[in-house]
Amino acid sequence: MRWRDDSVGDYPDIVDQVPVEAFLEPYPARMRQIAERLRRVVSDAVPEAIERVRPGWRLIGYDLPLRARPRYFAFVAPEDAHVHLGFEYGALMDDPNKALGGRELRRVRFVTLVTGDEYSDAVLVAMAQEGARVARMTRAEQLTRLLDRGGP
Repeated sequence: MRWRDDSVGDYPDIVDQVPVEAFLEPYPARMRQIAERLRRVVSDAVPEAIERVRPGWRLIGYDLPLRARPRYFAFVAPEDAHVHLGFEYGALMDDPNKALGGRELRRVRFVTLVTGDEYSDAVLVAMAQEGARVARMTRAEQLTRLLDRGGP
């Protein structure tokens, strides 16, 4: 599927997809395995999610097909030493175990996997479902949640 790629700004409006396999190929084998596992987790958790490589951001992004336009909500970001599973609206997510990192960031939160065994699939699926839940909120609902939490 082809969508506007936010990672390259407003030009061009439609870009060709980079195949996920080609994107992951330069990373170490273990990081590719972790990234593939996280791709399955997001797909299992949110089957309607639209996956696409965002080369400018060096990650695999996930959009929710909402009314007028898709909404970016999650990402798998491989690096040479670890892989992040992140959530665009992570600051609004319920995180009772304080597992999500990135508290120094304004909105994004993430977990980092080095060995791939840090979290069970069930925990990661629950995180992805929670990430999608808050991304589906209206802007007013998100603002109310933020204010209820004492932000910004």
